[in-house]
Amino acid sequence: MEFVPLHNDQVILKPMEESDIEGVFAVGAYPEIWPYISITIENLEDTKKYMTDALTNKEIGVEFPFVVIDPKTNAIIGSTKFMDIDAKNKRLEIGFTWLTPTYWRTAVNTNCKYLLLQYCFEVLHLNRVQIKTDHENLRSQKAIERIGAHKEGILRNHMIRKDSTIRNTVMYSVTIQDWPEVKRRLEEMMKR
Repeated sequence: MEFVPLHNDQVILKPMEESDIEGVFAVGAYPEIWPYISITIENLEDTKKYMTDALTNKEIGVEFPFVVIDPKTNAIIGSTKFMDIDAKNKRLEIGFTWLTPTYWRTAVNTNCKYLLLQYCFEVLHLNRVQIKTDHENLRSQKAIERIGAHKEGILRNHMIRKDSTIRNTVMYSVTIQDWPEVKRRLEEMMKR
């Protein structure tokens, strides 16, 4: 699968590069971002490890990380990635999405999901895109459901969190059959 930068007038999704480290650290060093994500960025060393892992996984073909950029300022405001890439079965996961708190409750995440899903279904011609979240992350669940992803169920005792507690994972998907309706919903949301 080939991945490229994605953009519209609200957001740019640029392939992550090592040179993005300072920008990622500047917008990621907010503790409120990390309760439900498997890492925490507290310092430059955390940022370097996060990015090294993402870029290593990119090299071996199982992930493709993006930095999220505000086109008005050209500044990094977060990150997202394609994960669990399975070209043979024409599927992947959109995950590890986070934005700096200033951009919470804005149109940025909706635009990111639109661009990512559009690319998955209209360029890569995938059959399935999955999105999963912590069962305690109600804000994320509402956002995923709002775009029209189908809740498939809960994977019980699926992961061990960074604080050693057990996480159940809520699994969602959008399939190629769902895409026309999800696309229509996202386009309506982006008009608001």
